[in-house]
Amino acid sequence: MGGTGSPLQESDLIFPSATHDITTALTGLKRSNLSVTNRLHSIRADADFVQRVSDAYQLPLIANERCGSWYINPTRKAGSAYFKSTDGHFGQWSFSLRRLNLQVLDVVGEHGGCIIVDSTRRGKSMPDALSKTIPTWLCVLNRLLYPERTEWHDLQTPSDVVSESEHSQIEARLTSFVAALQSLGLDVDGLRATLGGKPLRPLWVTPATGIQSVVADDHDQWHAVVLCTASSRASEALHSSSSYVQGAADDSESWAHGLDAATFWTHREQLLSTSEDELPQLIATLVADSRLRSPIREPVLIKPTSTIWIANNAAAEASSCAASFDLVVSCSPKAHAVMADALKSRYIHLACSTGKNGSRQLRAELPKVERLRALLKSDSRILVTCQTGKDLAVGVALAIICLFCNVDGSLRPPGDDGSTQGAIALSKTVIKHRLSWIMLAMPDAAPSRATLQSVNAFLLG
Repeated sequence: MGGTGSPLQESDLIFPSATHDITTALTGLKRSNLSVTNRLHSIRADADFVQRVSDAYQLPLIANERCGSWYINPTRKAGSAYFKSTDGHFGQWSFSLRRLNLQVLDVVGEHGGCIIVDSTRRGKSMPDALSKTIPTWLCVLNRLLYPERTEWHDLQTPSDVVSESEHSQIEARLTSFVAALQSLGLDVDGLRATLGGKPLRPLWVTPATGIQSVVADDHDQWHAVVLCTASSRASEALHSSSSYVQGAADDSESWAHGLDAATFWTHREQLLSTSEDELPQLIATLVADSRLRSPIREPVLIKPTSTIWIANNAAAEASSCAASFDLVVSCSPKAHAVMADALKSRYIHLACSTGKNGSRQLRAELPKVERLRALLKSDSRILVTCQTGKDLAVGVALAIICLFCNVDGSLRPPGDDGSTQGAIALSKTVIKHRLSWIMLAMPDAAPSRATLQSVNAFLLG
């Protein structure tokens, strides 16, 4: 082709309409790959890998919520943990005093170790929770529980995931993390006894590494905490079908139509054999059925108090339960008519919905707990509830403990403004310490950041 025209451009070779069609096709292909059907089948495949890891190590499985439970058959699940990947994000390394996860130590002490399960989406081989957050947690606990055993004070991270520079920067923060944990006044001797005097050591397993047994001469000197990534990064190499979705269970609120891990495992065969077109209706039916059978979360005593309990609304609405308490503080969109009529002024309703909106509404509702001041006696039994018993109720109970309890957990007498002996001036440090009472009594409590911000604003604002 001759002439002195301009060089060929991409637009000369591909018509705009063709470019648009290709983009549309690729977008459609991606959406098809991320279908609910593909996600559920991918979860099942990853769960099979997790089960093989458990069988190989002969250790119990702990789900790192929120997505970990999707990969564990409930019959093999020993518990839950709440380690956030954001606490391991670059430059944001942290040790959470809001979620201590000390319930994991009970499982480790009983079984000689555990396997914590999580997953991550495409592009990463391991979630930050497993590569950095939990290793930091293990190191801090080793330093707190075994200060004299300096050989266990070094941070351990997977070298193929965490660079030397990032490892060093995390390690530089460990001293402050230990000091913060010490400030809570935990029962160190009791925790050490739970572990039988053995320190904790992380090990990592992913589909890429395969399943490796612990082979170490000194294995009887420490507890293995196996950090298992359920999802496979090399999906094309390890899975015969391109329909595999890495980290399929992540962010289930955006794709699962209300389906949760427990309902998936109960009805997994039916779900996995149903076509994509029929899945939404099946899921809607299963979810509606599960909500009708909302489980009762029995009241839990928040020690060292002997008077404050937390449960969910379903528990409070059981007449035999509510009758056992002198005062009930309930978070729900509408007041419970039967309890309100029976308890009169001893029933305090905080009008809050669930989720983030409820946490924001809590800020305006919390002043109502001041009504307790005139009603409390030294032996009053107080029940605090919300829909789940894990979020808003935790915030309200925290506010009550901070307002009306002495340092030993005892209730102040009516009319006491906190100036008597045993009271303490409120501060963020005091609030964190009182929150630790709740987290130790209820390891699966999950107060949102917005809920705790509302409590802090009420108490300190």
